[in-house]
Amino acid sequence: MRGPIARGVTMAVAAAVAFGATTPIVAWAGHVVGPLTTAALLYAGAALVAQLPRTREPGARLRRGDAPRLVAVTVAGGAIAPALLAWGLQRSGALAGALLLNLEAVFTVALAAAIYREHLGRRVAVAAAAMVAGGALLVFDLVDVSATSDAFGAWGAAAVACATLFWAIDNTLTRPLAERDPMSVVGAKGALGALLTATAAVIAGESLPPLRESLALLACGATGYGASLRLYLGAQRAIGAARTGSVFAVAPFVGAALAIALGDRAAGASTVIAAACFALGVYLHVTERHAHRHHHPALEHDHAHRHDDGHHTHAHDPPIAGEHAHPHHHDELDHEHEHAADVHHEHAH
Repeated sequence: MRGPIARGVTMAVAAAVAFGATTPIVAWAGHVVGPLTTAALLYAGAALVAQLPRTREPGARLRRGDAPRLVAVTVAGGAIAPALLAWGLQRSGALAGALLLNLEAVFTVALAAAIYREHLGRRVAVAAAAMVAGGALLVFDLVDVSATSDAFGAWGAAAVACATLFWAIDNTLTRPLAERDPMSVVGAKGALGALLTATAAVIAGESLPPLRESLALLACGATGYGASLRLYLGAQRAIGAARTGSVFAVAPFVGAALAIALGDRAAGASTVIAAACFALGVYLHVTERHAHRHHHPALEHDHAHRHDDGHHTHAHDPPIAGEHAHPHHHDELDHEHEHAADVHHEHAH
């Protein structure tokens, strides 16, 4: 696959798989672990994975001015959303909860289009609709809506739906942070989220969790919240918040498929059609091409960039190869080339 859109979509799909695969495990562990403690362990896992030895990735360093935004995304996506998800999964079941996560894509696309004015076009709109339709088919096929006191408790479903809204707010607010060093963002958000929810768990009087479930939730946090967020930030950097949120709709299907494999519920005939809808949505995203003549105003900023992308022609002494970050200046420019909704292409259409 070639082009910035295809690269960004690939990262978004990988983020979705990493996150979606954890949903049934979180549902299993949540039966004996309080929702606030569950959220604390998930984000503690994310914070821990960010501390592993690594080479610093390209991206501007976090700044003092990022603190309010970082606190906001931590409260929305690192505290409220996972606590609501854990509480809701205990009452809705792993499969139903996984399917309801489709709402996150809908909310994220709507918020990104409204706040950042990201251009979507018919192709992306059809892709997003196909993915949402796939999730809806799974809900109607796999969930016995009449069993409100069991597998699809109304309060549990509402809690999971609210969690997706708070994660959509998190996704939208996180967009500017995608230009920062991604693992620094993961580490800061994970540590703050774990601190907030652990404090709330103590105040609420939740009991200490069993060791086995604690280790499982820490592992889920490292993969489904730490590694997944790293990939999600990379996708947002490449293709913007709306497209990343739309592709991330693959996550509920991954969680539902795993729940089925673990015996949570038998799959029906619509599962095949739903899978085709998700495949169509991913295909439309990956094969999207967007090019037209556009204008770049003069600009000074700091973000990860390369010198072979047609936008960064400044010189270094000695020369620097590959992706790197530092403050730099752009002269005014008019040109035409394939592009996505990255930091240089937030123009109106």
